[in-house]
Amino acid sequence: MGLSFKEALKNRRTYYTISNKSLVSDQEIEDIVNYAVTHVPSAFNSQSTRIVLLLGENHKKLWNIVKETLRKIVPAEAFSATENKIDRAFAAGYGTVLYFEDQTVVKGLQDAFPAYAENFPVWSNHTSAMHQLAIWTMLEEVGFGASIQHYNPLIDEEAAKEWNLPSTWKLIAEMPFGVPTQGPGEKEFKPLDERIKVFK
Repeated sequence: MGLSFKEALKNRRTYYTISNKSLVSDQEIEDIVNYAVTHVPSAFNSQSTRIVLLLGENHKKLWNIVKETLRKIVPAEAFSATENKIDRAFAAGYGTVLYFEDQTVVKGLQDAFPAYAENFPVWSNHTSAMHQLAIWTMLEEVGFGASIQHYNPLIDEEAAKEWNLPSTWKLIAEMPFGVPTQGPGEKEFKPLDERIKVFK
């Protein structure tokens, strides 16, 4: 029996040690993405989120793009540590989910509702965040560990070119995932009474 939503949400953690193994079929991974994109809400029902799911060689290709991009800007003496992190924590996984927001949709809303124009980019980021949490939690539920990375905007142009993506798709985050090979790190929780106020 699968985890309850609350259990999956609790178990969803950042994993930096993942393998290129999967406990489910590629079709089930696609189904997770399809389900989230279909059902996760968005401001004004804008449905602005765009997802690219990279598996197999395409997953490896992404992290090679990241490495080669960073090689040009990271000092040579520090690059080996950067390369090691990418190879072991991200490229070692089974796949990567790329999260984009379609700026054509955002601009269209700004034009249609000028009174809210400055809010639509913010709400677009909220939409992306909800997709990230939903997919991350569902990946957790089927046995994957994942993390959220932000090598954008450094890799935006190269990624768009590699996978022939529209220039209006703005990259928000990258989520490498795979079967965990170690547990997550310890997590501290700040007192709830400092973070929540209830008025009855």
